[in-house]
Amino acid sequence: MDTQNPSAPPRAQSAPADNPARSRHHTGGVIHENTRHTTRFVVIGNHLTQHKELSLLAIGLGCHIQSLPTGTPADIKSLASRFKEGTTRIAAALRELETHGYLRRERVRTATGRIITRTISCNQPGHRREPADTGCPTPPRTAHRPEPRPRKALPAVPQPTQAAATALHQQATDLLTGLRRHDPRLLLSATDTAHLAPGVIAWLEREVTPTTVRHALTTDLPDDPLRRPAALLAHRLTAQLPPPPPNRTPAGPPPPPRHRLRNCDGCDHAFRAPETETHCGNCRTTDPGRL
Repeated sequence: MDTQNPSAPPRAQSAPADNPARSRHHTGGVIHENTRHTTRFVVIGNHLTQHKELSLLAIGLGCHIQSLPTGTPADIKSLASRFKEGTTRIAAALRELETHGYLRRERVRTATGRIITRTISCNQPGHRREPADTGCPTPPRTAHRPEPRPRKALPAVPQPTQAAATALHQQATDLLTGLRRHDPRLLLSATDTAHLAPGVIAWLEREVTPTTVRHALTTDLPDDPLRRPAALLAHRLTAQLPPPPPNRTPAGPPPPPRHRLRNCDGCDHAFRAPETETHCGNCRTTDPGRL
């Protein structure tokens, strides 16, 4: 009866010296072996990495975006080319990050009129930094319908002379209503067409052909959906307005005056001549005394 169990430890084991708080009954859990980073690292809050509502994909994507240098593309296509999850799952993860305030996407217009999407990564939702446009507002926790924004007035367009506005109005209107045949996104309302028509007339009166005007309005349009195509067209009509044509000098001497018809005093035939002539050329030839 004095035989000992060979599998039992001869005495109770104490906790390791470097982890005195660890219980001797602990059987699992993560153990960290950390080395301090000095280069190529980013500080990410536990409120993101341990978020209780975000999916694992959203957490990982949020960490990846926060680690990107400023200016790195972070749109759906760029992320899908980097990761194998696909555009559908990446788009859903981006929406999660937007909902919880870790991401904001804004549409801005460049100096050339092109509309691009700018992605703003927020490492602490609810905290703003300077300048204000880089801050992260606290997202709404419950779904609500935002109040409609008042419609902004369209940018001003060049104004033609009164004579050109009357003569070229129909041509300009036809050009604008036909833009949708080149790009369906350029479907304009009657109000937008009336606002833009003077700008098109200003181009036409500067001896620009309708084809050239149409090319200027439809070339290099952004790939993103156009929220206000009329505003983009108004910007292009103003920013790309060509200069007036140069003044032209007459090509040659003015044409000779056209005299009215009169009857010859000799033969009564009609002829054209100044008021001082009373006989036609034939009568003057047969009667040298009349020369």
